Amino acid sequence: MKLRRLMSDQPGFDAELACLTAFESAQDPAVDRAVADIVADVRVRGDEALLEYTRRFDRLTVARAADLELPRPVLEQALAGLPAEQADALRAAAERIRVFHQRQKAESWTYTEADGTVLGQRVTPLDRAGLYVPGGKAAYPSSVLMNAIPAKVAGVGELIMVVPTPDGVRNELVLAAAALAGVDRVFTIGGAQAIAALAHGTATVPAVDKITGPGNAWVAAAKRRVFGTVGIDMVAGPSEILVISDGSTPADWVAMDLFSQAEHDEIAQAILLSPDAAFLDAVEHAIGRLLADMPRADVIRASLSGRGALIRTRDLAEACEIANRVAPEHLELSVRDPETWVPLLRHAGAIFMGPYSSESLGDYCAGPNHVLPTGRTARFASPLGVYDFQKRTSLIQVSAAGARALGRVAAVLAHGEGLTAHARAAELRLQED
Repeated sequence: MKLRRLMSDQPGFDAELACLTAFESAQDPAVDRAVADIVADVRVRGDEALLEYTRRFDRLTVARAADLELPRPVLEQALAGLPAEQADALRAAAERIRVFHQRQKAESWTYTEADGTVLGQRVTPLDRAGLYVPGGKAAYPSSVLMNAIPAKVAGVGELIMVVPTPDGVRNELVLAAAALAGVDRVFTIGGAQAIAALAHGTATVPAVDKITGPGNAWVAAAKRRVFGTVGIDMVAGPSEILVISDGSTPADWVAMDLFSQAEHDEIAQAILLSPDAAFLDAVEHAIGRLLADMPRADVIRASLSGRGALIRTRDLAEACEIANRVAPEHLELSVRDPETWVPLLRHAGAIFMGPYSSESLGDYCAGPNHVLPTGRTARFASPLGVYDFQKRTSLIQVSAAGARALGRVAAVLAHGEGLTAHARAAELRLQED
């Protein structure tokens, strides 16, 4: 297949790059209206609405909302019933993810000033978090681990997972991952109705403080709608990979790395930057040769044709500058000496350094989180982590001497803002001996 080819030194490149990386993320008005109705209905009718939507959308009928919950033994049985190879892989991934995220855990701290005033920060976990896991065609046990383990490391009191089971079909690997990660309760509900139940609570499904996890357009719209009532991780867009190569990595490796994101979705994005024109040719040839053997060849072809590109840059420094403009979800720095170029890279969800660091390892078992900012939000957002499940509370204990010193400063500023009560509250403490 023929891919889009761009050259950074050609007139109009900046406009072509902007057009390539632009993505219309506005919510479909029809989906938004339907989601608004579902969220409102679940908020008012609770379990009754959940049963109705589960019957309509998942073709799953149960007598009571309580029957939508899977008992803990069901999760344990799923884990015990896995083939040994799958169970071992799941445990190995879980352990690596846990070890990495334990380093992220923030701790409380205080310090005491000379006059005895104590200031500090108290770090506490969320009481309850909700995890959305896709079901049906898209079933991702890796996402269970990546969302649940940081929450557990943070010390979240209770972790509630929702996963749709269309026609009553359960994914045993997803349930096994939930057991392994320590998920507390699992409900077989999905879509906007599941998000609404987590946000507002029903007689059966407890309300949570924050919702994380991927989903389709309906789930994304529901997360937007309930934000403010609860926290959310992000509203993720299509998957993205940008590879910077000096031509030293085998072309087949790079082609397959581009496939690894393109196979997610027809609107996923895969871009290769290199100053080596011959290498770009080699990768294009490898793509054409390897594509036919891919089970999701049609999806990959649509993705690469629609939003993919091979871009020749003047040098690697310019490739890094272009990468910062794209701010990709995944950035592979597939060069001989990646440490040299990392300082030039400011905006990326995750940087994979060197030819052996394929993005797919990050998706499953390297350790860092695979929930990453998309759509250029890496300019200001970070990967999901333990910090997403912790809160910070300021601690302020002012001594009598501190109140006299700080009170004068506060009173001057409060009078300047016309807030007399603020000023008087500070001034009253100046009178204490």
